[in-house]
Amino acid sequence: MKETPYAWVVVWATFVCLALIFGVSYSFAAFFESFAAEFSAQRADVSWIFGLSGFVYFVLGAGGGMLADRFGPRMVCSVGMALIASGLLATSWATSLLAVYVSYGLLVGLGIALVYTPSIASVQPWFTTRRGLAGGIASSGVGAGTLLVPVLVAMAIGPMPWREAMQVLALGVLVLGLLAAGLLRRAPAAQAAPGATGAGGSASGLTLRETLRSPTFRWLYLATVLASPVMFIPFAHVSASARDLGLGEAFAVGLVGLIGVGSLVGRFAIGLLADRLGRAQTLVLMQLSMGASYLLWGAAGGQAMLVLFALWFGLSYGSIVSLLPAICMDYFGGRSVASVVGTLYSGAAVGNLLGPVLAGAVFDHSGHYLGVMVVCGGLSLCATWASRQMKRCGQARY
Repeated sequence: MKETPYAWVVVWATFVCLALIFGVSYSFAAFFESFAAEFSAQRADVSWIFGLSGFVYFVLGAGGGMLADRFGPRMVCSVGMALIASGLLATSWATSLLAVYVSYGLLVGLGIALVYTPSIASVQPWFTTRRGLAGGIASSGVGAGTLLVPVLVAMAIGPMPWREAMQVLALGVLVLGLLAAGLLRRAPAAQAAPGATGAGGSASGLTLRETLRSPTFRWLYLATVLASPVMFIPFAHVSASARDLGLGEAFAVGLVGLIGVGSLVGRFAIGLLADRLGRAQTLVLMQLSMGASYLLWGAAGGQAMLVLFALWFGLSYGSIVSLLPAICMDYFGGRSVASVVGTLYSGAAVGNLLGPVLAGAVFDHSGHYLGVMVVCGGLSLCATWASRQMKRCGQARY
């Protein structure tokens, strides 16, 4: 089946949606010192804002997917963008750290949950032969937003108070977010009445309940749970690791941007590879690759090795994230794809919340990250094994 031209409109609308929501999420780093100074808070207390937001949008992503399956991605994502803008605006008025926990941690997190899964899951049913490429382009919005939005926010905080910068960010999300969400449409292949199973152009595939009973999904979910700490620890700690080596602040912060560069490359290039090699097999290879990248981090004694680690890790991480929605569509079909993807992403919630915190605790106790790297290497091998078991359980049918 040949893709319609509007399929690519959905791809680029999703790109913008993901760039905005993850640009907002990772812009937290630009506001970090302002929060600490404004509320006389310890760094650990401020760090929980980011962790809480991530936990909320991963856990509630399944709910966002279910709403999108029922009401369509345009309506759900529009509500999500409005909630993010409201949360940012409320944060700009906050008078206590507790208020920021609610406005940024909970409200912004809820808004991201209503945009992330519904938007990325809306892409897959539009495509057949180029599903990996389309998913890679759409999900590369995460890397683009991570690179661009925090830099713009940091530049804005210089000439204006952080509260005003937060309000400008809220306005940008509201305007651009609603425009992008308004372009999202449910694919004809995903439009089906309840109980329809593929006849006459209606959506084919499994229900969410049937998917959850599938051994294939259970192995994929286990792989996601095991890989999640490996994915999120570098975002929190690679900069600190660079500082420990006596490297400059600009370089240390820039490593996270280099992860974004690697992620962008991975999301584009691996989509093309996966369409030829097979998405399940490519996932197995990228899980192994992500763990192997930690060898460079462990061996790093200066800038060059850390740069290589950031790029290699980013490529592997970005590839995995872009492959998951396409694999869900391959194995479980378009009938409940948003609900399935959202449920799968919930497996990353605990890793996002606790992985960086526990890594910090290990460093506080031992004075180095070696133990963290060894554990992450082991988790990555287990995730690779679970991905391989997923591949063995069945074959792509949709």
